[in-house]
Amino acid sequence: MIRLDIWSDPICPWCLIGKAQLDRALESRPAHPFAIHWQPFQLNPDMPPEGMARDAYLALKFGDAQGVLDAYRPVVEAAEAAGVTLDLPAITRTPDTLNAHRLIHWAGLEGRQNAMVAALFRAYFRQGRDIGDLETLAEIAEGIGMDRAMTARLLASDADRDTILERACAARARGMQGVPCFILDGQHVLTGAQPAELWQQVIDALTQVGGA
Repeated sequence: MIRLDIWSDPICPWCLIGKAQLDRALESRPAHPFAIHWQPFQLNPDMPPEGMARDAYLALKFGDAQGVLDAYRPVVEAAEAAGVTLDLPAITRTPDTLNAHRLIHWAGLEGRQNAMVAALFRAYFRQGRDIGDLETLAEIAEGIGMDRAMTARLLASDADRDTILERACAARARGMQGVPCFILDGQHVLTGAQPAELWQQVIDALTQVGGA
């Protein structure tokens, strides 16, 4: 197996689109060699723990309504092209994603990391849920088969908080400014939401090398 690390944030629409494209390639190449590990990156590392009202966040980041439209038009177009469903008007809060990243980390310990990432994307971008809210996160965890009570206790504590922050800060220290960022075998870097066709080519090349 070849390790594929994916730096991502569950409120990043390009990360959702990039995952959808990668998933499509993986489904078409079931013998792919990737062992996928999701890594933490926070688009808004200074977000207050309670998050922000979505309208206030968008105004702060993009200015007036036209600025918001201009910023999200490429996202909507790329999502439609990739067959990804977004319900952006349903989103009323922009959360601090630290706890969501802790949840992804714990899901990884149970072999449920991909399911957790998918569940968080679905909750935020399709259902408009506040994935900074601890009760919501515990419910999402239960939905993918994790123990809700245990997850709630962990979320109420500082468990692995420093670990996640250190990993996210380390990514920025290495020069990572945006996500998604894919690092293959610890050395080959792909940035952005790459098309499924590119991933298919990568998988085919790796498979041929491995079989040579």
